[in-house]
Amino acid sequence: MKNIQLDYTYILDFVKEKDILKMQSKVSEVHKVIEDRTGIGNDFLGWLDLPSRVTMSEMDKINKVADEIRKNSDILVVIGIGGSYLGAKSVIDALSHSFHNNLLHKTPQIYFAGQNMSAKYYEDLKEVLMNKRVSVNVISKSGTTTEPALGLRYLRDLMSQNISKEQVRQRIIATTDKAKGSLKTMADKEGYTQFVIPDDIGGRYSVLTPVGLLPIATAGIHIGELLQGARDMEKLLKNPDLKSNPAYMYATIRNLMYANGKAIEILTNFDPSLHYISEWWKQLYGESEGKENKSIYPASVDYSTDLHSMGQWVQQGTRNIYETFLWVEKSRGNALVPSLEEDMDGFNFLAGKSFDYVNRKAYEGVTLAHHDGNVPNMTVTLPELNAYYLGQLIYFFEKACAMSGYLLRVNPFDQPGVEAYKTNMFALLGKKGYEEKSRELNAILAKTERKVV
Repeated sequence: MKNIQLDYTYILDFVKEKDILKMQSKVSEVHKVIEDRTGIGNDFLGWLDLPSRVTMSEMDKINKVADEIRKNSDILVVIGIGGSYLGAKSVIDALSHSFHNNLLHKTPQIYFAGQNMSAKYYEDLKEVLMNKRVSVNVISKSGTTTEPALGLRYLRDLMSQNISKEQVRQRIIATTDKAKGSLKTMADKEGYTQFVIPDDIGGRYSVLTPVGLLPIATAGIHIGELLQGARDMEKLLKNPDLKSNPAYMYATIRNLMYANGKAIEILTNFDPSLHYISEWWKQLYGESEGKENKSIYPASVDYSTDLHSMGQWVQQGTRNIYETFLWVEKSRGNALVPSLEEDMDGFNFLAGKSFDYVNRKAYEGVTLAHHDGNVPNMTVTLPELNAYYLGQLIYFFEKACAMSGYLLRVNPFDQPGVEAYKTNMFALLGKKGYEEKSRELNAILAKTERKVV
């Protein structure tokens, strides 16, 4: 069986291979720190051997609840923010029909809430849920994160207007802390079905826990294959040798790019199914590395769509960027270019060719053009877009993120900056315990002279 691979051919005109390999001793040192769990943030390394630790009984429980949701629900609403929704959405979008919520399937439609506070979004969601059998999977370790907490309040109230309290209880599944927190307390009191978020796994690394696995299983995706791919990648990445460890090679190249002034990494795909894989990746790397006023800025584009917009900037804009392409070797579609009798658009030379063939030539052309435009680029290749290789990719990026963060000398597992906006928001909302901060912020707002055109 093939594994995902990293092709760094178009990096080597910008960073010499000998300079990459000079990093081996440092990589080996950091590898030991990761594996021995002796580095900063080591209490959040539970994801490291998670694929090998998930038991059949855990998967059976997830699959059983997923089966019940499929039988009893037209719609599953997943409530969560950050890693509590991006992981599941990325896998579901990657492996499902491109228009899965618009077609009748054996699986429910899946929507997300608790990831924003837009009144219009909730009004629109309410309209979609009307007269439908709805189940809710609320995901929060504490239960006090604003967006998911308000999302749950709204949906509980909406469900209570249409079905009995007992039916509401049966249709809410809580994925939360094993012992504490307001959501845990509520779940115990109401008798909700519960799944545990492990104490030693942060949200952005949680896709292979029940946080991601329950919605993914409900969508009809084989979570056993997803975990098997991650498990095989876990084994492969036990060897710190850069010549055989693609995740460490990727992490090392990232840091050398940054040292050479390439402060922006653009993750690029050629399949719209991978859009939310990029969104998950941006959270993983942005939240893990964006500290101490340093780190690579993770951006993303969708080709060929964005070749007609951002492609101009990538080709000829500021040269502080490099690209990482996500490429799928085997297409899941076989749509062919038809022939036109008069060939008015001049594309009969492609008649009978697959759209995948054209897409491949676009990918090859872009890598060459951007290389010529002084944009270093490398490619992560998946042999096929299925649950197994997506499991490999998830673990690949997680392990690479740990290595990259430690090479950058930051803690890849905390997110202290996220708390700043929460403190201000709670103070301005008048939450109990924030009175002094509220007075301070309101005084600042009152004194601020606005400059508006």
